[in-house]
Amino acid sequence: MVELVYDRGDRVAVCTWIGQHIEAVNAQLAAHLQACNDCVHPEEQPTLQIFAAPLASSFQVAALCNFQTSPLTLLIDVGRVVTEDWLWLVVHEYAHAHAGSPGHHTAYGRSLTHLCLGLGIPPPPDPKHEATLRIYPPCRGTADPLAFWRGESTQNRLRQSTKA
Repeated sequence: MVELVYDRGDRVAVCTWIGQHIEAVNAQLAAHLQACNDCVHPEEQPTLQIFAAPLASSFQVAALCNFQTSPLTLLIDVGRVVTEDWLWLVVHEYAHAHAGSPGHHTAYGRSLTHLCLGLGIPPPPDPKHEATLRIYPPCRGTADPLAFWRGESTQNRLRQSTKA
């Protein structure tokens, strides 16, 4: 599921950038995960781990919740959406984990609505409509997802400048 970069130049750039920056990116995602946990009673919090990874474009997803791992694993392709929407991707995937199953069913809609309200995100307009829930909360995409992973996107420069 992780994007295989066949161009040698891209592969070197992507692997180098990941090696130098993945801990900071994963820390930011962990903070978003904690914000979701803070919306749920401790006994209802799913046991999760979260990682950033460049997901293969053939899957046509920006994130996923893997129910076949223990703890459950959230994989987030942070290169696919603008930095300001990373939380929204985490919320979407956390709702799957909280609901306890894949799919965009009624239990998922309840979990998603609860998280949205707790985090100050507008709740889905129809929490029972699968087509709405599939793309909620709506995230703004990027033109070239691998640009982030190569260290070339504006997002990277903005994030690095805020650390100075």
